[in-house]
Amino acid sequence: MRVDLNCDLGEAFGNYFFGGDHQIIPLITSANVACGFHAGDENVMNETVKLAKAHNVAVGAHPGLPDLKGFGRRNIDISNEEIYNLMIYQLGALQGFCRIHQVKINHVKPHGALYQMGAKDREIASVIAQAVYDFDPSLVLVGLANSYLISEAKNVGLITASEVFADRRYEDDGQLVSRKESDAVITDTDEALKQVLKMVKENKVISKNNKEVTLQADTICVHGDGEHALLFVSKIREILMKEGIDIQSL
Repeated sequence: MRVDLNCDLGEAFGNYFFGGDHQIIPLITSANVACGFHAGDENVMNETVKLAKAHNVAVGAHPGLPDLKGFGRRNIDISNEEIYNLMIYQLGALQGFCRIHQVKINHVKPHGALYQMGAKDREIASVIAQAVYDFDPSLVLVGLANSYLISEAKNVGLITASEVFADRRYEDDGQLVSRKESDAVITDTDEALKQVLKMVKENKVISKNNKEVTLQADTICVHGDGEHALLFVSKIREILMKEGIDIQSL
């Protein structure tokens, strides 16, 4: 049994610094690097790619909507052509830094609102998947388990990785509870660890309404910007290893 641990990194920009990238990265196997639209800039991208390479962590693109002020978490009325183009643009930006550091982009995980839009809207998911395929058909597309991002990526011929979340609650249909709701994020470490083991070992999660939902867990998202992020990620890694689960990149 194996699973990947991924984390969104490189989300500082300009004079704004947050997240504990240097502390988190030795604990994960895949880094999703912000590409400048929702967060990140050319200097941060360069440093994050170097950091990932130094720790033998797989590098992935983390493209988002053009929304620095809202951190890419607000829905934007945007055309399919614009979605396609912003995907290509951000993948190209990351590829430049990967090339000079002799690192290959391994996977793509959309960020925030773009991720949720693709999870729930088949047409948007298809556009995202096609952009990734056209850029490089060998890339892995990371998407919410059981969502359109996974099914549409498979339809165009991409390798997929179904993602689950250690610190998020689920709806009965397998979607994530909206961050607008007060109970969307799990803050209790023991509860999160229990959820992680159930998802990885049983391919199931208990929804907020106490319904058992089946899902595939190829990769676990852990967040590096919370108050107790480092302890949280350390505990997840520790319990997976204790259970004999291999932690490997996609």
